[in-house]
Amino acid sequence: MKTLQIAIIVGSLRKESINRQLANAIVCMATTNVSFHFVEIGDLPLYNQDEDDHQSNSVLRMKSEIENSDGVLFVTPEYNRSIPGVLKNALDHGSRPYGQNSWDKKPAAIIGISPSPVGTALAQQHLRGVLATLNMPTLCQPEMFIQMKEGFFDKSGNISEASEKFIERWIAVMLEWMSLNQHP
Repeated sequence: MKTLQIAIIVGSLRKESINRQLANAIVCMATTNVSFHFVEIGDLPLYNQDEDDHQSNSVLRMKSEIENSDGVLFVTPEYNRSIPGVLKNALDHGSRPYGQNSWDKKPAAIIGISPSPVGTALAQQHLRGVLATLNMPTLCQPEMFIQMKEGFFDKSGNISEASEKFIERWIAVMLEWMSLNQHP
């Protein structure tokens, strides 16, 4: 069985981001038939269409990392009931210039964690709309709107035993779905 190459994009730049912590825990929990790669988006300049003909090295690097992946896992917080600006900026850069959409046909999955009782539901809904426009088939079910509560992560930063099986099942579905949705 081929090893899936999954790019992870975390929509938060915070050093102590609980979404980055969630992404790290997912990497540790995944099977042996997957390799994860974190794609840096914090060094991208603000998108400006005037720069399409001479994209910065950081944009070219990000586009290459996406193009060389088998799928993309978005791990995002919710900012003001939507996706963070840094994530939207990365999506815009990856889709440009016109006709050079690095996201095209890449299977995607979305997960996020927040102190809010509805987790990152609204951010994920907005992100789904953007991903549809970018032609990224996106895992629909199960959705993962995680509320950050005391004890979700253990002292080592791993997902606690109480939530481990729940997340493991989602990871298995996500990886199977990405595997089945590969495009040549």
